[in-house]
Amino acid sequence: GLMTGRYQQRFGFYTASDSRAGMPVSEITIARLLKQHGYVTGVIGKWHLGYEAPYQPLKRGFDEFCGFLGHGGHDYFDLKIRDPVTAIYRNDQPVNETGYLTQNFTREAVSFIERHHEKPFFLYLPYSAVHAPMQAPEEYLERFNTGDEKRDTYLAMLACMDDGIAEVLRALRRTGVDDNTLIIFLSDNGGAIPRGANNGVLRAGKHSLYEGGIRVPFIVRWPGQLPAGAVCSEPVICQDVFTTILAAAGVKPPGDRVIDGKNMLPVLRGETTWRLHDSLFWAWLRRNTNEEWAIRRGKWKLLSHSGAKELYDLQADISETRDLAKQKPELVKELTKIFEEWRGKMAPRIKRSRKERS
Repeated sequence: GLMTGRYQQRFGFYTASDSRAGMPVSEITIARLLKQHGYVTGVIGKWHLGYEAPYQPLKRGFDEFCGFLGHGGHDYFDLKIRDPVTAIYRNDQPVNETGYLTQNFTREAVSFIERHHEKPFFLYLPYSAVHAPMQAPEEYLERFNTGDEKRDTYLAMLACMDDGIAEVLRALRRTGVDDNTLIIFLSDNGGAIPRGANNGVLRAGKHSLYEGGIRVPFIVRWPGQLPAGAVCSEPVICQDVFTTILAAAGVKPPGDRVIDGKNMLPVLRGETTWRLHDSLFWAWLRRNTNEEWAIRRGKWKLLSHSGAKELYDLQADISETRDLAKQKPELVKELTKIFEEWRGKMAPRIKRSRKERS
């Protein structure tokens, strides 16, 4: 969704393991579009969009790649070549590395900026932190003593990533491009509670369609172009990153396909109050069998767990404690219909598990 500006269900992705099939080559990435308009493009971190050569970064619009191809996590200290999936790559070649993976990604990101700051550049920096395995350098572990060893490790991993982002920001200032660089930071899902995360008032976490699973940090920074310290309450989704970056760069999105992402800039600047999205949708497969889905429309959010529906007013009940489905059956029916119309436009699942095929 982030790379294409389209709901990933449009090309058959419904669960993380679907990435093994590779994102169809018919999909156009933001890197490809920016490269066509003179940008140097790089991805440093977790790829997650296909193992085989046709799906790898250098074939999808990126000039440079440093990271690993696989979905899921990666050992943070064991960085030797073990196999093509878990190997760390530099461009299209696996390399033996040492050190701590998060810090290595930071080093590579800083290098990319220093080498390309005199040209327009696009850097995609998907840190694997704070994904399992839960591992952190000793100097970071020493910073935390909450009484919960899992949480201490989680916080140490997070702090290392935060420090890395600070280094990236310093590199932008040092090279003189800070004021002319649009930065977008977001997480791909809410914190994993079994690993030590705390999502505050939000219900549940990773692997859930409650707010703790899908409401994530989302920060946009563009000095001189966007107001500092402002809070935007308009619901957005990661597909909007695609369209927003293209708008900032003066590049038109492809006109031959549905683009779901919207340009966030007018809303972020306070130039308009119109709603970016009439509705937002989620559909995924839990344990490869039961499809779960959710729709948000205005303040209302409807969830379906194996057919059982729950309705929440997110404006009054951000913690999703009061299910209003029985009190508002007509609204449940209306939102279900909207979701089903959307779902009918999506593709079948791209790849089923071995168990399902047998």
